[in-house]
Amino acid sequence: MRVISGLAKGRKLYSMPEGSGTRPITDRGKESLFNILGNRIVDASFLDLFAGTGSVGIEALSRGAELVCFVENSRKAGGVIRRNLEHTKLSDSALLLQTDVFNYLKTQSTSYDLIFIAPPQYKQLWIRTLDLLDQYPEWIEKSGLVIVQINPSEFEQHQFTNLVLFEQKTYGNVAFYFYKRH
Repeated sequence: MRVISGLAKGRKLYSMPEGSGTRPITDRGKESLFNILGNRIVDASFLDLFAGTGSVGIEALSRGAELVCFVENSRKAGGVIRRNLEHTKLSDSALLLQTDVFNYLKTQSTSYDLIFIAPPQYKQLWIRTLDLLDQYPEWIEKSGLVIVQINPSEFEQHQFTNLVLFEQKTYGNVAFYFYKRH
């Protein structure tokens, strides 16, 4: 696992021990995601939910995001994020919140340009998270995106009031689903 492009290009990132419950994105998946996002990342505010090791948010910072807020409940994973931010020298534009994603989304109301959701697999946490964002659309800038990363076998159609699925991309066992506000 490494930073693919930008200020910290080529830096290897620390990972969680095997069986820790995190599911790091592959370099191929991360590269595909950021190729899709392109220049949208520059000067963007980015919310990384279920942040794990912080790989996606750190890639966003490396590529020019103005701010990345990492939300991760696990103390171990939070320690890895902190270590990766220090290692890549990107801490100044990062905020790490060690709290439950669902509690956070119910109590805060900051708008973000990009929201990335990559929860533990096969627990339907992605739908619960989208349901909360749908209830509180002020989390998403009017021209913002919500990106869900899951295994394609987890996907199911779901109706929302304020969010609409407009694109999906699949790369083997990694799928990205892109939502925007109505």
